[in-house]
Amino acid sequence: MDVKDIFSYNWSYLLPEFTILGFATVLSIVDLIAGKRLNRTIMGWLSLLGVLIAGYFIVSNVTSLKEPVIYMADMMRVDHFGSAFKLILLAGVAFALLMSISYIKKTDEVVHSGEFYYLMLMGLVGCMVMASSADLITLFVGLELLSLASYIMVGMRKKRTDSNEAAFKYVVAGGIATAVTLFGMSYLYGFSGTTNLYEMTQRLSEAYQSGFGPMILIGFVFLVAGLTYKISAVPNHMWAPDVYQGAATPVTAFLAVVSKGAGFALLIRVMILSFAGLFNQETNQSVFGGMLWLLSIVAGLSMIVGNTLALRQKNVKRLMAYSGIAQAGYLLVPLVILHQTFFFEQIIFYLVAYLMMAFGAFALIMVVTEDRKTQDIKAFAGLYHRSPLAAVAMTLFLLSLAGIPISAGFFGKFYIFLSAIGSGSFWLAGIMLATSVVSYYYYFGIIRQMYMRAGETEETLRLPIGVTIIVVLAALGTFVFGLVPEVLIQYIHTHFNPMFNWGDML
Repeated sequence: MDVKDIFSYNWSYLLPEFTILGFATVLSIVDLIAGKRLNRTIMGWLSLLGVLIAGYFIVSNVTSLKEPVIYMADMMRVDHFGSAFKLILLAGVAFALLMSISYIKKTDEVVHSGEFYYLMLMGLVGCMVMASSADLITLFVGLELLSLASYIMVGMRKKRTDSNEAAFKYVVAGGIATAVTLFGMSYLYGFSGTTNLYEMTQRLSEAYQSGFGPMILIGFVFLVAGLTYKISAVPNHMWAPDVYQGAATPVTAFLAVVSKGAGFALLIRVMILSFAGLFNQETNQSVFGGMLWLLSIVAGLSMIVGNTLALRQKNVKRLMAYSGIAQAGYLLVPLVILHQTFFFEQIIFYLVAYLMMAFGAFALIMVVTEDRKTQDIKAFAGLYHRSPLAAVAMTLFLLSLAGIPISAGFFGKFYIFLSAIGSGSFWLAGIMLATSVVSYYYYFGIIRQMYMRAGETEETLRLPIGVTIIVVLAALGTFVFGLVPEVLIQYIHTHFNPMFNWGDML
């Protein structure tokens, strides 16, 4: 690619990434120059402003984009698929920033609070690159940008031993996952001769016809093993409980929703662009079929392990970590049934629902645990008497996570359940149903504390303005999409799904 080609692109479709990168760069320079003279709360609100501006550009892209826009020799593609995920990622970071502003105001545990904000923005840039990756190189760059920012954010509470321990475990586990991912990429590059995901599907099909099917499957196993680390799916889930517990709660929420969402965006692109060409509709005896079988095992184990281990947890953040592992299993089910044309809508709907109920729950967890100075679920004892609205909102979020009817979480699981039944994956549907029932026990354990246990204090619990905004928006979304889910489904289908089909992606 010549230098003159760089100026020939219409870079306006990358304005969201440039906006976030620009805000992160400017804020880091301002923080360095101003030092302690600058109120760090202002940096938080400026970071939020950058996220909102980037969101505006993405909405503009969605309305004006007629076909995918290719950049840098097809290393990145701006399309409706990536735009849908980017909107979710931006909403998640906006909520995380609101939580961070409230958190940093009330605690002195984060020594360099200015870095906290622009590191989160840099992690967001990595997520957005992952969502638009069309090449193994940009895929890896985005993945590592997110990972490096996450490692630092997890360990920013330097005075806390649990935070230091969490950061160390996260770095070690992340380093291993990176090595495994690169090893899988090397296999795929070796058999395809290209790093471009769009070209790879044809090259891998030719390699499969030449008898290299088992070797391609090995490369897939290593690649997916590394990527499942990012979504905390079994067997690469063991880092999650310690990291969720040791990190500051805004970072925990960021990892639980934003990082997981970016991981799924990446996994979907890799599955469809690189491996879908291996699927043999006539015989169903293909490497692609083996890949789907492997993913179905990961999905089933994630649901079982996550919900089972959550039953024993007394620490609320560890409980949410195991809940997140189970949620990853639910989200993997649509990937197992790739021949369903509407699986994209199901994933986006569930991610939107999970965004609202998870961030709403984490925002209240942050306030309650910081107020009671403990992460034990007993911190929620008597919450209904201290803040009735907070207790009702927390109940709504927990019921939605459990999949109780008339909630966004219920319909998210219901759509995935129906697709599993329709595709003949009855055993996965059975696991979904059984593990959802099991999850009632530990979610209702928190609800029982709020309404049926007496707390140590009757003092009114006051919610910071940022947390109040999150809770109100999340509760409204969870309730409304639980009553009329077709509104969101229709919006996804109208604005995004037409650009996401086999003809455009392959």
